[in-house]
Formats: sequence, structure tokens, C-alpha cells
Amino acid sequence: IAVKVDNWNQDLSPWEASAVFGREGFGDGAGELLQFLLGQCVDRRKTYYIGGYSLAGLFSLWTAYQTDIFAGVAAVSPSVWFPGFMQYMKEYDMRAKSVYLSLGNREERTRNPLMATVGDCIREGYNLLKMQKIRTILEWNPGNHFKDAGIRTAKGFAWLIRNQGAE
Repeated sequence: IAVKVDNWNQDLSPWEASAVFGREGFGDGAGELLQFLLGQCVDRRKTYYIGGYSLAGLFSLWTAYQTDIFAGVAAVSPSVWFPGFMQYMKEYDMRAKSVYLSLGNREERTRNPLMATVGDCIREGYNLLKMQKIRTILEWNPGNHFKDAGIRTAKGFAWLIRNQGAE
């Protein structure tokens, strides 16, 4: 299932947050989008995975704290710098069995102080998932946030499929 998102900052954000760059802040439309997705995932005989890049990667990660319908998450260059998200990961349990995390090795080298925390945040998130005994990997890719988004996303889903049912 692929979903077109009309307003990235509104539809993919789990809660409201101030603008990080530019003037547009973040909305709280993730819950509504998740409800739509759950309506598409009705055949319990199927295995469902969710994934996305950047803010869609954050959304995908967040959804797996809300429901156990997704066997795995491909959170590719996820916006884990999002205000309050690391605290959220500490307070709630991951409900997916597998989580693929990746980041470009130059992503944390940015002038934006909040976005520069992405490397520390993803390392911390990876460790939190490991402590919960979630099957996970943190893969570092060459380049910044905008390099090879499609290839990186495909690698995430490929890892999930390869590791389906692995113990």
C-alpha cells in the first residue's frame, strides 16, 4: 500500500511542534493517517510492513508504538530529532518485531542545532530497541540526508523481508 501525503508536516507528525526550518510548524495528523492505513490492513493472513523516509520514517516508527499490525518498520533517515520523540520512545513499548534504522553518515553535520542531534538520537533509539529485545539494525549510509533516498528505502524493506521470522 502506498499513500500520497498532501501536507507532509501535518499528516506525518504525531503531535504539534514549532517550525524547525522555515515558517511551517508541525501538525498532529499522524493519528488520522494511521487510522486510514489500518483500514487498508484488514487481511490478517497477510504480513504488513511500514516504512518511510525522513518525516515519513518518523511516522512509520511512531505507528509501531500504536499498533501491532506491522511486523516490521523501515525507518530510513527518520526525523528522530522531532521534539519529544526520544522521550516517547523511552516511555512506550515498540510493538513491531523488527525495526530497520538507517542514517546518512553526514546527516548530523548540519547548522540547524535541533537537526544536528539526529545522530545521537538514532543511536539512542537503536539502543532502546535493543534493550526491548526488538530485532533491529542501525545501518550507516554514505552521504547526507538527500543522497539515494530510494535506494536506502529499498534496503530497509529488503532487510525486513530477509529477517522475517528470524530469531
